Amino acid sequence: RDSQQAETEHLSRWEKWRRTSSKSLKKALSEVKGLSSYLVLWRRDIRSIEGKFGTGIQSYFSFLRFLVLLNFIIFILMFSFVILPTVISKFGLFNSTVAYIPPKNIDDICTIYKPSGNKGLVYFYTYLKDLLSGTGFLEVTILFYGYYSIDGVRTSIMKYNLPLAYLLATFAYLALSFLWIIKRSVEGFKHNLVHDADPFQSYCNKVFAGWDFCITDPNAARLKHRSLQYELQTDLQEEKLKQKIAERRMEEKLRIYSLRIFINIIVIAILSGCFYSIYRVTVFSQENSNVSIRNDTRTDLVNLLVQYLPSMVITMANFIAPLIFAFLIKFEEYTPAFEIKLTLLRCVFVRLANIGVLLFSLWSQISSCDSDKCKPCGYNYKLYPCWESDVGQEMYKLMIFDFIVILAVALFADFPRKLLVTHCSCKLVQWFGDKEFEISGNVLEIIYGQTICFIGTFFSPLLPAIATIKYFIIFYVKKIVLIHTRKPAARPIRASSSNFFFLVVLLIGLLLAFVPLGFSIARIPSSKACGPFRNFNTSWEVIPDTILQFPTGLQQFLFGISSEAFAVPFFVI
Repeated sequence: RDSQQAETEHLSRWEKWRRTSSKSLKKALSEVKGLSSYLVLWRRDIRSIEGKFGTGIQSYFSFLRFLVLLNFIIFILMFSFVILPTVISKFGLFNSTVAYIPPKNIDDICTIYKPSGNKGLVYFYTYLKDLLSGTGFLEVTILFYGYYSIDGVRTSIMKYNLPLAYLLATFAYLALSFLWIIKRSVEGFKHNLVHDADPFQSYCNKVFAGWDFCITDPNAARLKHRSLQYELQTDLQEEKLKQKIAERRMEEKLRIYSLRIFINIIVIAILSGCFYSIYRVTVFSQENSNVSIRNDTRTDLVNLLVQYLPSMVITMANFIAPLIFAFLIKFEEYTPAFEIKLTLLRCVFVRLANIGVLLFSLWSQISSCDSDKCKPCGYNYKLYPCWESDVGQEMYKLMIFDFIVILAVALFADFPRKLLVTHCSCKLVQWFGDKEFEISGNVLEIIYGQTICFIGTFFSPLLPAIATIKYFIIFYVKKIVLIHTRKPAARPIRASSSNFFFLVVLLIGLLLAFVPLGFSIARIPSSKACGPFRNFNTSWEVIPDTILQFPTGLQQFLFGISSEAFAVPFFVI
């Protein structure tokens, strides 16, 4: 201490001031960080869940909070750069005007687009049908791609290039999601490395360094105690299973491996059946959804069911297949952590591949035409004059129907089951008993919905706002279901491995979303009757068209870094 004082005395005034300022800034930042922790969304709720049900279930609710924040940021991005400029220009705010560029070298038949908006007096059920299917009055709102049919916004100061902003905002939300997921995944990966490196060290950390001595509240202390108890219980359970696996004889190993091969053949057969059903139903729905008589109530109802047929079949496949997988995996004798991971991977493949099959079926209808139907426009303009809005409507229906199913399961399955188990002494009812909170199934629900949002935001810019509201409500629904109808897991799950694996599965969903979006932007001709890209052959063409307006030197540089000679080594590195 004396040496530090002597050293300080020999410092100049500037150095003394700099050191004092640095200490003050660090202290202020530390206090701000401490205060900001109280502003974290659902902080108290998640801590309470962790204490009562363990860190594995707590990781699900933390993951749900992350998706709420991610979707909100994506919505702010799309609203700021796409929705707001369009609304401002269409209402003439701030002396702004809409800039239209007349179509060039486009057949007039391709520019005809008559949205199915309601005209005149309509019944209430028609509005309800439109709200559920995204047609009618919703088709001509800011919800879908077709509304943004302007080429730019002119003000007294500048001209805003909406097609370029639309495409760059799409790239921005995909890049933001990718980087944010990667950042959180790396943190989870570090936790996994620390835990897997030395189990004994992990036990020592929990026993000797796991307690937070800053805790003064008795309730918080009780929750922390329960959390540590669940962590130790999980470790002991895993070690017990590892010991059991190590002691297996050759006959047992052969039996288990043979059974696993047989079960995987069953899984492949189930997947094939799901994919074929979705393909056939989507083709049927697209061919028959427009055949209706508007004034007939019964026909409107049938038309709504036909439009929702792909969503219903996908939801049934997503509901039935995981139940079968969860039943089959019990016979494969894996550890609890690996059991969750394998079930997740199988169910993720079902759900994400189902979306892929749906999109493939749609694009086969949009771009594959008999005779000369596609020649004038490059796509089936008679059935899909604004095909981007049609894809957006399918994504919207999937999002809405998924939300309805989650609420319906909670209201008409979970709570009645709990009431029966509590108040009915029948042996059959008691045999079912209280249900545990299935982490894998619940995580799959929200990853499936988020993948729909990743894909659908390009075709429906307001979809992230719907997803934000949806996940916000789901948090409270799942919390009520957990507290009132579920019991703590008999085989606890570790939070660190769960968090990491949830993010890896979400990353798989995001990477799969790149494929249909990239195909839509770069390969399929953009609609010539609606949207900001109607004057371009594809949506991607707005990028080279903008670059050609730059100075020659900058053009050569940008085309150079986009060439294969630069791009391939760059992405490999």
